[in-house]
Amino acid sequence: MLQRWSKAITHISKIGCQSNMKFGKDICGVTRQSYAKVAAASVPTTADFKEKDFTSEPKVNLDKMFWAKPCSLALAKDSPLRIEEPNFEGFKRFFLRLMLFYSKQSKSIRGANVVYRRIISQVDKPPIYEAFNLEKTFKTTFSLLVLHMWLCLRRLKQEGKEGVEFGQYLYEMYNHDVELRVSKAGVNLLLTKWMKDLEKIFYGNIVAYDAALLPEAKPNDFTHVIWRNIFSDDGSSPPDDAALRTVQAMARYARREVSCLSLTDKEAIFSGNFTFTALKEKATSAEGH
Repeated sequence: MLQRWSKAITHISKIGCQSNMKFGKDICGVTRQSYAKVAAASVPTTADFKEKDFTSEPKVNLDKMFWAKPCSLALAKDSPLRIEEPNFEGFKRFFLRLMLFYSKQSKSIRGANVVYRRIISQVDKPPIYEAFNLEKTFKTTFSLLVLHMWLCLRRLKQEGKEGVEFGQYLYEMYNHDVELRVSKAGVNLLLTKWMKDLEKIFYGNIVAYDAALLPEAKPNDFTHVIWRNIFSDDGSSPPDDAALRTVQAMARYARREVSCLSLTDKEAIFSGNFTFTALKEKATSAEGH
């Protein structure tokens, strides 16, 4: 794992990036190589909110959060948040079938797009920054994005080859999104170099998270990885007592999401019809489920 963020994103963080990116509309029958140009469906923009010091008090009681028994994150059948596959009929359906709209690849692309929108919804909106007392900088947003990508990719691996292939579509959406965010932050020169550095950080973090959850890992390994990857500037010093409480809460959150996603059925995962645990003020004594 790369421990010093200064090697890859200090410059971007100083510029500051609050991405309001939007995707285009759903398409079908595209190749993996061309997907980045045609990612589907719009993502709600994120309103500006006041950044704050890490030392200030969180707006939620973290000590009471993320202790509940894990449960499925799948959306109820009647949930207004569900996104269903379009059911066209007649000539339109015949035409779309010819255009491979209903091919396995196209369905996977649409499903992966919904999954990525769920990630963006959790990472780009104020509640997660307010709950864990984080400033909304490029570094923290990128770190949270990687954490939630890891959560989804880890769950997809449980579905074998099909899940790994689906994860590839999801990763390409992530990669395209990060490229847009870096460009929006003002990094136009040496963009390829920045993306390579961020790719190394991505894979380094993924490996570190997985290793910290292995049976032979020490009890505090996962908390330490969360601290280094998300809260610490360079990972060289441990958190103080004030910061440790927040870091431990995020570690509980991530561990619980791992368990909840494992309990979420395949259909919900592949269609994107699930939501991450709510982090709003009303979730101070529960996890929003």
